[in-house]
Amino acid sequence: MTKPTVYVVYYSTYGHVKIIADSIVEGLKNTDLVDVKLCQFQETLSVEILEKMHAPAKDSEVPIFTLDDLSKGDAFLFGFPTRFGTMPAQVKTFWDSTGGLWASGALQGKMAGLFFSTASQGGGQETTALTFLTTLVHHGMIYVPMGYTHQNLFGVDEVVGGSAYGAGTVATSTGARMPSDKEKEIAVNQGDRFAKTVSQYHN
Repeated sequence: MTKPTVYVVYYSTYGHVKIIADSIVEGLKNTDLVDVKLCQFQETLSVEILEKMHAPAKDSEVPIFTLDDLSKGDAFLFGFPTRFGTMPAQVKTFWDSTGGLWASGALQGKMAGLFFSTASQGGGQETTALTFLTTLVHHGMIYVPMGYTHQNLFGVDEVVGGSAYGAGTVATSTGARMPSDKEKEIAVNQGDRFAKTVSQYHN
């Protein structure tokens, strides 16, 4: 029996979401139940704008996610920073190009989960998932939430990103705060649980 292929696909301006993605990949691989591919969404901002934003260079070793990848993959974990409670333009631009896959029903029944980065605790850790669900629903994809499956989600003594909807990090408005060990542990947990869920229903 072949292993299902899970794509972990992220968009990250300052690297926060990439760190969470790497932890999710770790959790997926630890199970040895799935094949894992890490990709990133295509940047749509110009180099000039990115320089003005003081955004670091993208990881050139991570390939750009394509429509062919979306068609071939068995399951997906999508991660991105919130933009006023919804997906950023870079992610929206990609999904706006999936009309052909929608018309053919190519994504129906495929599983997907989500992870995020926000500037504050109330900045979209849940609403970003809720607003993205319409995209999955219109394609007939199956949303797999993480649920409250890790003890770090219950702590109140420090800032911890993530929710039942998926792993996450709180970057602050300046981006100065990087993902904490607890947030990375939650992300590993999401990868672990997602792999087990996907493999349970594959084939």
